[in-house]
Amino acid sequence: MLSRQKRVVLLALGIILFHGCFADEINKKSFPNGFVFGTGSSAYQYEGAVKEDGRGPAIWDKIAHTSGQISDFSNADVAVDQYHMYEDDIKLMKDMGMDAYRFSISWPRIFPNGSGRINQAGIDHYNALINSLLDHNIEPYVTLYHWDLPQALEDTYNGWLDARIINDFAKYAKTCFENFGDRVKNWITFNEPHIFIINDHEVSVGRYIAGHNVLLSHMAAFKLYKRKYKAKQNGRIGISLDVPWYVSSTNKTKDIEATQRAMDFQLGWFLDPIMFGDYPASMRTRVRDRLPKFSKHQSAHLKGSVNFVGVNHYTTWYALDNSSSIIGTFFNDSIADSGSITLPFKDGKAIGDRANSVWLYVVPGGFRSSLNYIKNRYGNPLVIITENGMDDPNNPFISLKDALKDAKRVKYHNDYLTSLLAAIKEDGCNVKGYFAWSLLDNWEWTSGFTSRFGLYFVDYNDKLKRYAKDSAIWFKNFLTPR
Repeated sequence: MLSRQKRVVLLALGIILFHGCFADEINKKSFPNGFVFGTGSSAYQYEGAVKEDGRGPAIWDKIAHTSGQISDFSNADVAVDQYHMYEDDIKLMKDMGMDAYRFSISWPRIFPNGSGRINQAGIDHYNALINSLLDHNIEPYVTLYHWDLPQALEDTYNGWLDARIINDFAKYAKTCFENFGDRVKNWITFNEPHIFIINDHEVSVGRYIAGHNVLLSHMAAFKLYKRKYKAKQNGRIGISLDVPWYVSSTNKTKDIEATQRAMDFQLGWFLDPIMFGDYPASMRTRVRDRLPKFSKHQSAHLKGSVNFVGVNHYTTWYALDNSSSIIGTFFNDSIADSGSITLPFKDGKAIGDRANSVWLYVVPGGFRSSLNYIKNRYGNPLVIITENGMDDPNNPFISLKDALKDAKRVKYHNDYLTSLLAAIKEDGCNVKGYFAWSLLDNWEWTSGFTSRFGLYFVDYNDKLKRYAKDSAIWFKNFLTPR
C-alpha cells in the first residue's frame, strides 16, 4: 500500500497529462494481443418480460410502478425486449466485431422467491443466450447481481440489511455456476455495490450494514467457486466497482486529504476489504462503531477474493474538504462521514463538457489517472473495464437520421480509449479488457427512457427497432481495421 505521503502526492497531481505518442488514430491493433473488446448490459434494463416464464418480481418492478420515482413515468416491463430479441442483438455485436458481451442474470428469473424453488424456464433462457453467444464466437461475461434483488427477500428480511442474504446469494451463485459454468469463464459477483447501497438505504448505519453483507456475499461466492468449481471449470471471479476520479479542488493540504477520503469512501469502501482484508483507515476513524467489523476469519478470506477488478469509469469531479456541519445536519450519512464534498464545478466552470446525465462530464485524462491510482494503491491487479460510455438526451423532436449522428459519443470513446492505451503502454497498468456501455439505448433506472447510452438507437415508437449510430460504425472500423 502507498504511504499517506505518496498518496497525497499522487492525488495532488490531479489528471495525468498525455504524452504525444498516442495522437495518431488508434484501433484494436494498438492494444496488446488478447485484449478483449465488448459491450455491456443488465437484465433489468434490457430484458423486459417481467411476468413471463415464471420470473418473480424484483425490487425495481415496485420502484418503477411507484408514482414519482421515474422521471418520464415509464417502466421496464418491456424495456428493449432483449428477452425475445437476443438473437438479433447478438448479430449486431458480431457485425461490429465485438469479442465479448457482458450481461447480467436476473436473480428473480432463476429464483422467483429469492431462494427455494428453481425456475427451470429461467435456466433454459440463459442457456440459450450463452449458447448463441458462443456460436457467434462472443465470450459471455456474466454479472450475478445488477441491482434486481428479488422482492421476496426485501419483504421477508429487508434484503441486504439482513445477514441471511449471504446464504441466499451463495445458493443463487451456486445454481449459476452449476448450470452455466461449463461455458461461462468470467463471473462478476456484483455491479457497483457503492451505488445501489447508497441509493437503496437512507441512513448511514443501514448503508454500512448492507455494504458489509454485500462484501460477505461476494466472499462466499468466491470461496464456493474456488473450492468446488475452479479446478474443473477454470473460470475467474471479479467484482465491478464504480470508479470516478476525483481531483483536488485546490493545492491546500486539507483539500488534498479530503480528495483521498472521497476515494476511500467510494472505491476503498469495497476494494480495500477485498484487497487488504479491511475497510480504509479513514473509514474506521471517521465512522467508528457504526462501521461493522470483520472477524479474523472473514478478513483472511476476503483478502485476495478476486481474480480481476471490474472498473466502471465514466467521469471526473473535483473534491474539497467539508469543514462545515451542514451536510451532516441534512443527511447524517456516508457523504458527511467522508468529510469531503465532490462537485463537477470549480469557480463556476465545469470540469469538462457535460453529457446528458447531470453527473457525467467528459474528462478523458481522469480515466488514466484512476487506473494509475488502482495500480499504485492495490499492487497493479488485473483490471477489466466493465463499463465506459456517455449518454445523449432522448430528443423526440429530431429525425431518426439526425439521432444516429452521435459525433460526441464517437469522440468520447476515441479519447477515453486513447487515455486507456496510455495507461497500459506508458504506465504499465494491467488492463486486459474494455466494455462499452452500452450496446443499445435502454431503460436507464430512474431516468427511464430519457437517456440514450447505446451504440445502437432503439426506436421506442416503432417495435423497438435497432439502428446503428455513427458510434457503432466507428467501433466496427476500430475493431476491424483495414
